[in-house]
Order: sequence, then structure tokens, then C-alpha cells
Amino acid sequence: MTSPQMTFDARPLTDPVDASAVRAFAAELRSRPTGGVGASTIIGIVAVAIVAVVMLPVLISVVLSLASFGGSPASAAIPLVLIALLLAAAGVMIRLGVRNAQTTRYRLHRFAQTNGMTYEPKVVDPPLPGMIFHLGRGRQSTDLIRGTRPRFVEFGNYQYTVQSGKNSTTYRWGYVAVKLDAPLPNIVLDAKGNNGFGSNLPASFQRSQRLSLEGDFDQHFTLYCPEGYERDALYLFTPDIMARFIDNAAELDVEIVDDWLFLYTQRKVSTLDPDTWAWLFGTVGALLTKFDQWARWRDERLVAENGAFASAPTPSPSLPFAPPAGLLTPPPGVAPQGRRLKRGGTWIPIAIALMIAGFWIVSRFN
Repeated sequence: MTSPQMTFDARPLTDPVDASAVRAFAAELRSRPTGGVGASTIIGIVAVAIVAVVMLPVLISVVLSLASFGGSPASAAIPLVLIALLLAAAGVMIRLGVRNAQTTRYRLHRFAQTNGMTYEPKVVDPPLPGMIFHLGRGRQSTDLIRGTRPRFVEFGNYQYTVQSGKNSTTYRWGYVAVKLDAPLPNIVLDAKGNNGFGSNLPASFQRSQRLSLEGDFDQHFTLYCPEGYERDALYLFTPDIMARFIDNAAELDVEIVDDWLFLYTQRKVSTLDPDTWAWLFGTVGALLTKFDQWARWRDERLVAENGAFASAPTPSPSLPFAPPAGLLTPPPGVAPQGRRLKRGGTWIPIAIALMIAGFWIVSRFN
């Protein structure tokens, strides 16, 4: 990834592109093994289905109606011409849609390449531990931009579908995934600036896990940490780190889980908009400089669980020396009670159900 001190090159996002280069890159993507159906294939299937299910029955009905009223052959041919024109227009729209999608992928590929990163068009069911990545079905990340220096960072768009009876809803997110040096307690920062009627996060957490921090941090975020890890959260979120989050990520939800940090937003992050990339690169760059001190955190509970790290062993005939002092600290890791926040029930569905029941009772007795 571009160094925080360097300005990124956004020209590939907007510069004119060579049509032959776009076609060559599209052919290269088609040749790659993939776990899903390509966008152009889906568009073609939908188009054929529309013709088969809608247009052909309409055509037959119109022709039969004209014939029953003694229409001339010329008048009977009118719907055929109209259908042909509609099919031609649909074909043009499909080609334009496919071409635009191919151009977008090519621009993102060139943008990643120019800035020392890589581009991946799609990953089905990405193996990430964040809260959004294990919900629903049809899980996939698209238009992934990845960098490896100074640490692994992935920018991507993500979607999943939740089925509720006969209805289904597709949820779309943009995310940034940053690999950390060591596992940390599961901590969530629910940004207040992007909430509507309650939190926009797909998970809720028990109120007992809320932690109030100093300054005006609470005006921007609600912080959740596992019970008993309050002091650890204060160690991780020092005043200078809190200032970085307020200044750069106040509109982003944040999750620390295992050895990952995720930034979430309900808009695309992998886009052709240079301003979005400037914002995201600036945010990640501002935070990266503070992650080194997180690498020094250790979970003292692992000391209590493993007595070998509780005190220095005494010399013995088989080991006539004490181990180095560095071995007296616990290894990187998180005790089981700190690895995941405890989930809580959300009150919004309950409130809606109570309101519906109240209206029904009032209407029955009026």
C-alpha cells in the first residue's frame, strides 16, 4: 500500500482508457478460475428469461387479437417490428452495461497497479472474522484492492442476502480490513455519526460491555469491550489514538477481532471516486502509525492460565540456567473470555411488534 507520507495516484480512475486493453483484461479475468457466475453471464440469463417469460406471450397474444379482428398482414406485423426494436434496444443496453462493468474493473486494476497494490474482482465467502462476514447467504466481496506494505490492507465491497419467509433482503457494505501484529480483545466502536433509528450495525451487544472513555470520544463512538477488559481497552485507546479515530474515522464503524481491524461503512469503498480513496487512504495512513504500540499488548490472563509464565523457573540439573527475561511474559494471544463480545437482543423488532399489537387491540375495541 502507498506509504502514509506519499500521495496516491488517482489518475487511472478517471483517465481515458484503451478499449483494446479493457477487452484484453476482461478476457484475462474470464480465463481465471472462479467460484461464481460472471456478471455478463447473469445479465444474459436475465435477458433471455425476460424475453421467454414476458415478451413472447405478449407477442402471441397481440398477433392472435389482431387476427381475430380481421387485421391485415401488415397490421399483424407491427407488434413483430416493435418487439424486434425492443430486443435491439435491450441488446444495446446489455452491451453498454457489460462494457461499463469491464471498464470499471480495468480502471480499478490500473489504479491498484499504479499504487503498488493488487486487484481481485470477486471473492466468494471471504474468510474474514468480522461481524458482517458470517451473516445470510450469497456472501461475496467484490472489487478488492489489496496492499501488503507496511502491513496487509484490503479495501472491498461486500454483500449478503438474508431470507425472511418469502422475502429476501440484500445488505451491502464497504469495508477496510487491516492485519494487526497480534490478536487483541474483541472491541467495537459504533460510530454515532452514521446511525439512524438506533445502531446501523448488524449485531447488538450487551449494555454491560459499554465503556466510557475520556474527552469527547463518547460523542463520536460507543465503545464495547468484553467485561473485565476495561483496563486493556484504556491501554489500547490512548488519547492520541482516540484523537486519530475522531479526526479520521468518525463516520466509520470499527471492529477489532482476533488480529484484524475492520472499518465498515454502508457505501462502496472500492469505487472510481478519487475523493473516496483520498479519504480512505488518509484514514488508514493516520491509524497505521499507531498500531505498532498495539503489538506490545499482552493478555495477563494467559499468565494465570499458564503457570510457566507466572514466575521464573529455578535452575535444575537438566536446565542449569534461567530462561531469558523475554520468556517470562505471556505469548501473543487473548484469553477465551476476551475473544468475542457477548451479543444482546435488539429492542427495535420488539418495539415494532408491541406497536402492531397495540394498534390491533385498539382497533378491536373501537
